[in-house]
Amino acid sequence: MPGGVRVGQHAGPGGTGLADAGTGGNGLLVHIAEKSYADAAGSRRQVLREVAFGGKGGEVIAVLAPSGAGKTTILRIILGLDRDFSGEVRLPPGQLGVMFQEPRLLPWLTVEANLRLIGRGDARQRAALLADLGLAGIEALHPKALSLGMARRVALARALLGGPAMLVLDEPCASLDPQSAADLVRLLVQAARRDGTLVLLSTHDLDQVLGFADRLLLLAGKPARLAADCPTRVGASGAGARAQFKQGLLDRFPFLNATSSEPAAS
Repeated sequence: MPGGVRVGQHAGPGGTGLADAGTGGNGLLVHIAEKSYADAAGSRRQVLREVAFGGKGGEVIAVLAPSGAGKTTILRIILGLDRDFSGEVRLPPGQLGVMFQEPRLLPWLTVEANLRLIGRGDARQRAALLADLGLAGIEALHPKALSLGMARRVALARALLGGPAMLVLDEPCASLDPQSAADLVRLLVQAARRDGTLVLLSTHDLDQVLGFADRLLLLAGKPARLAADCPTRVGASGAGARAQFKQGLLDRFPFLNATSSEPAAS
């Protein structure tokens, strides 16, 4: 039935009835028993069923599925933006950093003012983050003066400010040129490894995440279910092991062969 209970970040760890799933009591726990939408005829169309997983600080977790399978819906449920579901969610204690598919910068504010608006970090930290993303010196510009790729990187800087306990990113590499995507990946891995941040992102592009994600969550079916939770411990195993691991995923999940047709944005 719709209207699931979501336990937000201020509730703290425990007390939800969710299994710990190896998170030490302070991690992310998700159980979406059922999610459906009402169609034009008033009937409900089920899009997600029995999606359950956990995550802990320092992990980079990528959710992969075909377009329209429910990746964004899962993230919206986790963030509390969609409460019309059956199940429970427990967030880790601490701040959340969020990056949506659209940059969502306020057009009447400068880049500096957009970053300052969320109340995290100081001017030095904001400038350093922009420089790390190849955006040094743009603080006084307004969003209309930015390319799509630049605006996406500003949105990432905003999400990273203040060292959040958890980062939630919806298709963060979409439309980025290779160098911008590499800069983004480097900062995500840095946040996870150095700061102990839990990074959860959605994508449909296996190549974008295979080299740095710790786990891949694969959705399949209609309604979409969690078909596989795959650790990616192939980074130090050489190119042959990585290629074999990738081919096994492609054989099992043919949708991963599809690549984005979006043009890169600088």
